[in-house]
Amino acid sequence: MKKTCAMLVSATLLPTVAFAQETTASNSKPDSDAVPLAFCSVEPVTFSSQALMPKGHVKVEANRTEIIQDTVALFSGNVDITSDTAVISASQAQVNGSGRDLIAKGDVTYQDAQLKVESDVVTLRSEEERLEMQNTRYQLTGFVGQGSAKDIVLDTDTGIVLKEVSFTTCPEGDEDWLIRASEISLEKGTVWGQAKHTRFYIADVPVFYLPYFAFPVSNERQTGLLFPELTSSSRTGVDYTQPFYWNIAPNYDMTISPRLMSLRGLQLNTEFRYLTARSQGKAYVEYLPSDSDITGNPDRYFYRFEHQGLIADNWLLNVDFNGLSDDNYLVDLGSDYYSRADTHLYRSVGLSYYSPNLSVNMHIKDFEVLGDTADSYRSVPEIKVNYTKPLGEYFEFNLDSEVAHFDNTLDTAPTATRFHVAPTLAMPLRAAWGEFVAETTLFQTVYQQDNVEGTDLKEDVERTLGQARLYGALYFERDTSWFSDDMSMTLEPKVQYLYTSYEDQTAIGFYDSTPLLTDVEGLFRGQEFTGLDRISDNNQITLGATTRMLDKNNREQFVLSVGQIFYLEDNEVVAATKNQDRSALAAEVDWRFNNNWFFHSDVQVTTDTDKVDLSSVGIEYRKDDSRFIQLSHRYVRDLSGETIDQIGISASWPISENWQWVGRTYRDLERNRSVETYAGIQYESCCWAVRLVAQRSLNNRYNDSGQQTTDDFDSGISLQFIFKGIGSSGTQRSMLQDGMFGYRQPYSLN
Repeated sequence: MKKTCAMLVSATLLPTVAFAQETTASNSKPDSDAVPLAFCSVEPVTFSSQALMPKGHVKVEANRTEIIQDTVALFSGNVDITSDTAVISASQAQVNGSGRDLIAKGDVTYQDAQLKVESDVVTLRSEEERLEMQNTRYQLTGFVGQGSAKDIVLDTDTGIVLKEVSFTTCPEGDEDWLIRASEISLEKGTVWGQAKHTRFYIADVPVFYLPYFAFPVSNERQTGLLFPELTSSSRTGVDYTQPFYWNIAPNYDMTISPRLMSLRGLQLNTEFRYLTARSQGKAYVEYLPSDSDITGNPDRYFYRFEHQGLIADNWLLNVDFNGLSDDNYLVDLGSDYYSRADTHLYRSVGLSYYSPNLSVNMHIKDFEVLGDTADSYRSVPEIKVNYTKPLGEYFEFNLDSEVAHFDNTLDTAPTATRFHVAPTLAMPLRAAWGEFVAETTLFQTVYQQDNVEGTDLKEDVERTLGQARLYGALYFERDTSWFSDDMSMTLEPKVQYLYTSYEDQTAIGFYDSTPLLTDVEGLFRGQEFTGLDRISDNNQITLGATTRMLDKNNREQFVLSVGQIFYLEDNEVVAATKNQDRSALAAEVDWRFNNNWFFHSDVQVTTDTDKVDLSSVGIEYRKDDSRFIQLSHRYVRDLSGETIDQIGISASWPISENWQWVGRTYRDLERNRSVETYAGIQYESCCWAVRLVAQRSLNNRYNDSGQQTTDDFDSGISLQFIFKGIGSSGTQRSMLQDGMFGYRQPYSLN
């Protein structure tokens, strides 16, 4: 039977439930921890506002319509009632008093932007602006949340009230956890819901009771308790953290996290964040009074302040300032900002100016030294100016300049002020088939050094060096079918000649210079040191080549790069003396065998002796985001007098649909011992998860003389429960980011 349609121009038939919609601000951020649906048997309810009527209009459709004396309208058979805020479907409906009251019965469904409700009876009283539903089951719109209620009342003055209500994010009929309450209310104009006589059930077993419970009902940031974290380790004992989030203002917030450690005591951690139209930043403070695990019970603390802001047109201010109470703070108590292997905590205040041709960077760089670490220099201050200007069609002028003052942590160490300027005239020619660059640079540097008595350094040193560089590269491409059809292959040979004049620099101290490790791209760098205290003399030719295999979508499947420097003259800068006529041969390989296998390797081999100086290898099988196995190895013959030879394996693999296992282990082959062992197992459904992680790694603690221990290990276990919908959603991949090494992909293909 064809449905009839009645168009009622009335503002009173269905009351506006805008009070419910006010709980979600239009500018609120999406929930970054939205519940994943990988294990869910139901999809979230969706609602489209396009089906609604214009404001003040109501449309009623039904198979049969009967009007009694212009005061009562009876509708039956597939009744659909659409207003400007909601849609009601029922078997039959009755409208009384010229649209003032509505009663819908028989398989009633009510849906708006907030929820979908199935009910036996829906009663709407327009003059009172009140909607009542009896014996209901409801689902939240856009979210896997559902439950039941004996009665639901929507009132424009007071809000929403649910009687004898339950709630869970689990699918219906499979409620692993459930909240029951005698009443839940959402008051008008608030983003908080209130629950009375709340019972929390796990697998139908009540686990705790709250006489009163408040909870957020929108994706807006809300003040309240966050999910706690429970761990255990030999450093802290049983470790319990309970974060409390304080939504101070739309652009200010704070997280206060008391942390109770059975071995050390109670620690207070706070993080304050701010955001303005021109700046952002955060202040982080940790304080542990009277550490009970250390003799003397000292107070321990850590703080960090970060700020980035635009203070004027093109002017940026950056601040990163931090400090801690003792050398072992990071080892004993951990940090979200630094690794337990860090030896310096760097601090800087920077003011920068940027324009198309000119950049100015002014910094004060300081640091906190941990342990008995080699003396280091801080730059207080450092000013760098770079100016670039095209000269006609083919030439370009560039000017780099710098002023820096270096101070040391030791009062007896030399200090220096350095003035440096380096004008460069270049002719860059670039095209699709290749490029050619010819440039010449003059390095002019002046040092004023103090506290140099008893050393080979001089108080006043002036250094003038010249450099010439010729660089050329060609790009060849052809179709090929080596790996598969529709492939293309490139060959990119490149050559560079570099000449840098020599000047004795032994009268200059080392302030910000140290030898650089080299890769294939670094062979064309032309400088073997960081900073400016040593500029190596050069008369050399560098040869290199790269070949790529690209699929039809221009995605790299295979990349091989090789390069080597040939020295035409011996280097005379003492710290960069070479006793061969060529550098180590450097090579890098990235290979995507197929959609599942990936390989990366880089190696440097001294060709005179065929000895490997540096290498790293990584191979990974990845079936999907949750299934992969990775094997890696790295080797460095001489790194600060030590040999690095480590092998590691990482894996992530589902045991079943809901169970996931991850693991990682690294072993030091040079010392024949384990460096880190990490394993985690997680059960995850669509509505809850539990995670257990065990870890054992080197302690790296400093002794009383400042030396770092190399034989002690730290072990720990952590357990975390996650109930989705009232806390963050869990994911097995986040477990791989924990630990000393974390997870890194072994390839760099695009």
